[in-house]
Amino acid sequence: MQDPNEDTEWNEILRDFGILPPKEEPKDEIEEMVLRLQKEAMVKPYEKMTLAQLKEAEDEFDDEDMRAIETYREKRLQEWKALKKKEKFGELREISGNQYVNEVTNADKDVWVIIHLYRSSIPTCLLVNQHLSLLARKFPETKFVKAIVNSCIQHYHDNCLPTIFVYRNGQIEGKFIGIIECGGINLKLEELEWKLASVGAIQTDLEENPQKGIVDVMVSSIRNTSIYDDINCTNSDDDETK
Repeated sequence: MQDPNEDTEWNEILRDFGILPPKEEPKDEIEEMVLRLQKEAMVKPYEKMTLAQLKEAEDEFDDEDMRAIETYREKRLQEWKALKKKEKFGELREISGNQYVNEVTNADKDVWVIIHLYRSSIPTCLLVNQHLSLLARKFPETKFVKAIVNSCIQHYHDNCLPTIFVYRNGQIEGKFIGIIECGGINLKLEELEWKLASVGAIQTDLEENPQKGIVDVMVSSIRNTSIYDDINCTNSDDDETK
């Protein structure tokens, strides 16, 4: 079969009539290499370096480069600090009562701390721990800790468990005490996330309360019961006046 890229009069006629595609122009390797080198030259060498490499190569740059390097180094340093701060925690840690003050009350400035006081014999406490462990990974900028309640508070009543305290700068910013306040025995992960976000401990991407539908049903039920009681009371009063 004849090569369509071959330089023949017949191929040129076929190209003119659109029967053959236009002839492929041979790529100039030298031109490609020049363009690639020009593109690479536009990137300052220090932009490819780590902070350690920049330190080692300081003598190789002129004053203008050094000023640019200082700006670039500061930018990289701030990015690194921001990343480290964001990834500071990332897990639900177990602490004891004698660590409470240092780990919770005296935590770093402006750090949100969520502590769960629990007892392993209470199923809802175990459920809360599971959810908090997942949330700790999702929100690594917030400190999540748990502690067996007896190591922190002696003679604490079981009906007050689970207990979740939310601290910031040594102050309690939120608290959820007992099964009902913590969300019930069927607590969902998103429901706990919403509760913690409502007091500012985490920045959730949830757009509305996952329990909104349940709350609406409960409110409606309470209202209906109230109306029913009012009617009964009215009928009773009428009967007494007859």
